[in-house]
Amino acid sequence: MASVLSHAVAALSIGTCFYRPHLSTRFWAAGVFGAVLPDLDVIGLRFGVPNADFWGHRGFTHSLAFAALLASVVAVIAFRSRAAGIGRFPLFLYLFLATASHGILDALTDGGLGVAFFSPFDNRRFFLPWRPIRVSPLAFGRFFSLQGYLILKNELLWIWFPAALFAVLVLMIRRPQRATAACGGLTKDRLLKING
Repeated sequence: MASVLSHAVAALSIGTCFYRPHLSTRFWAAGVFGAVLPDLDVIGLRFGVPNADFWGHRGFTHSLAFAALLASVVAVIAFRSRAAGIGRFPLFLYLFLATASHGILDALTDGGLGVAFFSPFDNRRFFLPWRPIRVSPLAFGRFFSLQGYLILKNELLWIWFPAALFAVLVLMIRRPQRATAACGGLTKDRLLKING
């Protein structure tokens, strides 16, 4: 698995695709929540649940079905009104992508059994063909070691830097769209025609 911090970074980066002025902090918090929640399945290890099991690590909670289910529940329960500053479908889509990003990042790691993307319909585990991310330790205390330093350094290169680059590019692309929307949809050409 990637570290909790890196899953949160991925969710925030994805959120820039849905950015609007005055988005509530709940919007961002819900995305981070969805991105880190799948790793709660590690609790099963303490109760003897095998990793390859349906409820094992990287099992159902890392699936696309779980991402859709969690996104639906959070969108309905945490955002009953439009207080988030975004419509229902874009909110659902963001929460789904943030949660699904967890499994995708884990499938890019160099360890574990793979990710059950299609659970509960198919419990086979998959990795992506390219796996540059070093697997993160399950124990939080192991981050304060040389191994933890090397993992975070690896994640800075393969998760944080690409996430920051993606966010900057999205915001640069969307900036002209926001400026056009602020003018009531008037483009420079249309303004010139109106002014003669």
